[in-house]
Amino acid sequence: MERLTKDQIRELPVYEGISLENIVIVTKKEDAIYAIEELEKHTCLGFDTESKPCFRKEDVSDGPHLIQIATKSKVFLFPTKFYKNSSDIEKILSNPKIKKVGFGLKEDKKIIFSKFGINLVNAEDLSSKVMRFAETKQRVGARAAVAMFFNQRLSKGAQKSNWSIFPLKEHQKRYAANDAHSALLIELEIEKKGQDTVL
Repeated sequence: MERLTKDQIRELPVYEGISLENIVIVTKKEDAIYAIEELEKHTCLGFDTESKPCFRKEDVSDGPHLIQIATKSKVFLFPTKFYKNSSDIEKILSNPKIKKVGFGLKEDKKIIFSKFGINLVNAEDLSSKVMRFAETKQRVGARAAVAMFFNQRLSKGAQKSNWSIFPLKEHQKRYAANDAHSALLIELEIEKKGQDTVL
């Protein structure tokens, strides 16, 4: 599997990802109960966080401001300003029986523990997993991985937007959801291709 250059990725069609109607914003207690029940049905989930960016050296982020968890059919976005209503999210993040996959999880682990005291358990960073699978010497981020696996370009337009402001704009919802959702789909592709090789 070939790693595409930045110029090659720019030429690809945009990754559409999950539809807006399948993105659930969790703000109320009852939303959180539904979300946790749904997520507990799965053994592998896509995962990511977003934080308000810091543009000056002296700035310190108080993120994460958003936690994203994806199943194949839905993505749940948890704005952390409503954390008191969704503190049961720890049941998912700390559950050793549910695998969480994503890109660059080292920082996510650190900020989730720092802000909420939650240990992210059974989490796998796909950066090195894709690197090994594709037999490339460079670490692979989400954008490069989506290009390699799906021949599409993951839009990063909302990456540096202000994630601490609520409500989220439509392009933020799509961006945040697709980051977690694409990670899950890539994990499933690797598993599938691995099984095909064994067979």
